[in-house]
Amino acid sequence: MTARSLAALLPNVTAPAFKKRSPAGVQLFTDWADIVGPAHAAVTTPRKLSAGTLSIACAGPVAMELQHLSDALIARINTWCGQALVARLRFVQDPAAGQRITARRTPKAATRPCHLPDMEDSPLKEALESLGAHIVQKKSRR
Repeated sequence: MTARSLAALLPNVTAPAFKKRSPAGVQLFTDWADIVGPAHAAVTTPRKLSAGTLSIACAGPVAMELQHLSDALIARINTWCGQALVARLRFVQDPAAGQRITARRTPKAATRPCHLPDMEDSPLKEALESLGAHIVQKKSRR
């Protein structure tokens, strides 16, 4: 094995990821709120970019408004991305469009305390009980 530069290894690592989406396409999806502005970002979500057609999910009657602004929106998207990425827009009705999807955290199950009755009260006993409870909780997840 010989030492190789990171630049030589990077194309092999990124090629599978870029087969699905181009870097400019990813930038379009991640920077959507900056591209269209906060008002439109609150009621729209980009869904799919394929063959120059960008599908945008719209909540309510926003699709009609954006259809009238489609030429300006296409120009703004292409300017933001630095290349002619989008040629057409396709609008899809979706009441949940524009809402950020956040992972819902499940509340932690109450930890079953691990008691050490033969040990006198001390910081060591508290630490060991805490460690025991953590181990029991991890095993119960499996």
